[in-house]
Amino acid sequence: MEARRVQTDLSTLRSWSFITSHAQVLLAVARNPDASIAKIAEAAEITERTTYRVLADLQQAGYVRRSRHGRQNRYEINRALPLRDATVGHGLVGDLLKLVVEEEVEGHRLLPRRA
Repeated sequence: MEARRVQTDLSTLRSWSFITSHAQVLLAVARNPDASIAKIAEAAEITERTTYRVLADLQQAGYVRRSRHGRQNRYEINRALPLRDATVGHGLVGDLLKLVVEEEVEGHRLLPRRA
C-alpha cells in the first residue's frame, strides 16, 4: 500500500514550535551578535521582556557572554557547551548552529569550557 500525502492547512493549527524560545534567541544571536534586544525579540518572535529573561538564562548557564562596545551589546556564543536536551545525546551548541544556521556563523569565539 502506497502512503498518500495529505494537504494540511497549517493556519488552522494551534500556534507552537519545535524550537524553544531559548534556542530561538541563541539562533538570533548567532545570526547577528550585535543585535539589540528589540531585534533579537523580533527574530525570535517573542516579547522584549521574554528576550531579557532568556538571555539572562543563557548567560547564567554560560551559553552566551555579553560584552559592551560603546553603547551597544555584543554577544558571543559558547559553541562547546552541550545542548541541554537528553534526546540529542552528546550534541553541542555548535552542532545546532551548523544544522540550523545556513552559513557558518563567524564572529563567535570558542569560549573555554568551565569546569
